[in-house]
Amino acid sequence: MKKPRLSHVDARGRVRMVDVGDKAVTAREAVARGSVKMSATARRLIQSGQIKKGDPLQTARLAGIMAAKRTSELIPLCHPLPLTHVGVEITPTRVGFAIEGRASTSGQTGVEMEALTAVAVAALTIYDMVKAVDKAMVIGEICLMEKRGGKSGEYIRKA
Repeated sequence: MKKPRLSHVDARGRVRMVDVGDKAVTAREAVARGSVKMSATARRLIQSGQIKKGDPLQTARLAGIMAAKRTSELIPLCHPLPLTHVGVEITPTRVGFAIEGRASTSGQTGVEMEALTAVAVAALTIYDMVKAVDKAMVIGEICLMEKRGGKSGEYIRKA
């Protein structure tokens, strides 16, 4: 039985960028989610527009979109992709905010890292803009929820 290998490691154990040149161009989409948990005071200040640095949610949405577009500059060995869409949605929860990042392209490799990067940077932006009020915020639960396209097909995270 052949032992599975990591695609970013060659037979001698050296890191490498995966060659996607022979892969088919297909429509690809990925959805990631994460959260920022914070104090009730911090949530109220955000929702009432009283954060001195400005609107953390709009700033985080923009930061997440910008980060997805630059994922290959942030994560070693990621391919630069011509993204056709990036969306970041931030919704209030009982304990903070839920963040969803969605990325799509037509290409030879998937957009999971772009969706995950959008969520992570959006969460970090919220933290940065609100840390004067609540340094105990917790960023977490960042995960891939769905992916479509490519040879491996569809993935939907089980709840």
